[in-house]
Amino acid sequence: MRGGHGRRVKLYPAIDILAGNAVRLVRGDFDASKVYDEDPLSAAHGWTSAGARQLHVVDLDGAKAGEPVNLGHLRRIAGEVGVPVQYGGGLRSAKAVGDALAAGAARVILGTAAFTDPGLLEEVLAAHGPERVLVGVDVRAGNVATHGWLETTEAPAHEAFAELRERGVRHFVFTNIDHDGMLDGANREEVMWVARAVGDGSLIFSGGIGTLADLEGLAALRGELDLEALEGVIVGTALYEGRFTVAEAHAALAD
Repeated sequence: MRGGHGRRVKLYPAIDILAGNAVRLVRGDFDASKVYDEDPLSAAHGWTSAGARQLHVVDLDGAKAGEPVNLGHLRRIAGEVGVPVQYGGGLRSAKAVGDALAAGAARVILGTAAFTDPGLLEEVLAAHGPERVLVGVDVRAGNVATHGWLETTEAPAHEAFAELRERGVRHFVFTNIDHDGMLDGANREEVMWVARAVGDGSLIFSGGIGTLADLEGLAALRGELDLEALEGVIVGTALYEGRFTVAEAHAALAD
């Protein structure tokens, strides 16, 4: 998963599923959702036909319910688009993780369960290997948020990374909830410390991407500071709003 010099930062168009629709939230607020496509598969086809090489799918209903709700949509997407799909939301049991992988997910993302059920994380890593299991570290005001971003813990984000690495996690998705959907850019210092916090693992960054300059900044950081851990970036609202195209994003992310 880690790339050598010259490898570009990967683009992960986001497909967040709520009540059967592809939506975007603002700062994780379920009451501030905007529907961009009534069929998540249609959204997936839109991104892949535009050149997307991988997709990031989140089951928002599942995150709230504590178990997957939209595996049917995952199955349709993974079965038709022909690119790797990573999937998260409500994966809080070994069965749920297995069901998501069986439905076609190339990789799964554990969020809440990674912080509330250490035994499950150990079981899933052993069963499927660290390459297929990412942990989502979602942060609000510096602390880890869980349960579909509805609860904020007392755990500082920087401590969470160290503990998760000790438990065998190598691949992470980081989201700054305060910036998610805000299109206000990625904080350079935040990207640097998170990329270094994952050590010899990999990081997919999410939250606040609004312009091509934001993407160019991430690519420059990776090259200038040798942040090999910075594997990818998740982009949602900016793509849906037409701020730039998938092709333009790929060009901006090239080293």
